[in-house]
Amino acid sequence: MHREDSLASEIRHFIDFCRIEKGLAANSLESYGRDLDRFSCFWGGADAPVPTTQEQVGVYLDSLYQSGCSARTVARHLTSLRNFYRHLQREKRMMDNPTELLRTPQSMQAIPKFLNGDQVERLLAAPPVDAPTGIRDRAMLQLLYACGLRVSELITVELRNVNLEMGYLRVNGKGNKERLIPMGQAAVEAITTYLGSVRPVLLKSRASRYLFVTARGSHMTRQGFWKLLAQYGKSVGIFHHVTPHVLRHSFATHLLEGGADLRSVQAMLGHADIGTTQIYTHVARGRLRRVVDEHHPRA
Repeated sequence: MHREDSLASEIRHFIDFCRIEKGLAANSLESYGRDLDRFSCFWGGADAPVPTTQEQVGVYLDSLYQSGCSARTVARHLTSLRNFYRHLQREKRMMDNPTELLRTPQSMQAIPKFLNGDQVERLLAAPPVDAPTGIRDRAMLQLLYACGLRVSELITVELRNVNLEMGYLRVNGKGNKERLIPMGQAAVEAITTYLGSVRPVLLKSRASRYLFVTARGSHMTRQGFWKLLAQYGKSVGIFHHVTPHVLRHSFATHLLEGGADLRSVQAMLGHADIGTTQIYTHVARGRLRRVVDEHHPRA
């Protein structure tokens, strides 16, 4: 590596690569940028050279622990650094990867929070059907739960990606990877009602490529939908942890409870690695326990 190539400039090149070549989502780019900026500041800021040894990276990770970061946070930083250094290797900017032999910090894997069936039904029925925005919100909640979408995927669904006749949704997820997800009849009916009686009223002759629109004619923001969801949760007595990701967890959990295989759930969630989906295997274990209790003669 040339001496004039500073750590900060190499980080900028890496972020550009992730945005242009890999097509990573804005949230992923922001996360990489935040982690690597902290790494750069630790080593002196704009003009600091790129650390090249395992010991240097280890010192940085130790500093994260000393500042109060959890093992999970340190593991995330290490993942960012690994991807950064792998990029430098691919580009022939470095010969060796100082993160290659570093062990990932182990932390307790939390079981994802999810709603039970009754809670989901109450939440889906919470938006009022006597108001245009309520009909829209009900369609959004139905689609979120029916397809296990991320909130960023939900608010940016485009009309051209919805096939109501076939009951499928085309989603562009993380890394611009496309997947097809069956919607289910309840979501199809809710969206059909919304498209026929509400969307034209909200748009007022304006054009929009997005399925779900606001009174301004644009798509809803992530923060706006989070706020709406929390309000509907409180209105039906669900006061804690009602977030879009909880409905995504509920989607996956209920599929597995119903007998779906892990690979199918992985495909519908858009997980690149089956290991990410395996966080839901607590459900499969619970189902096996019930099967044994109900059917084994010595249970």
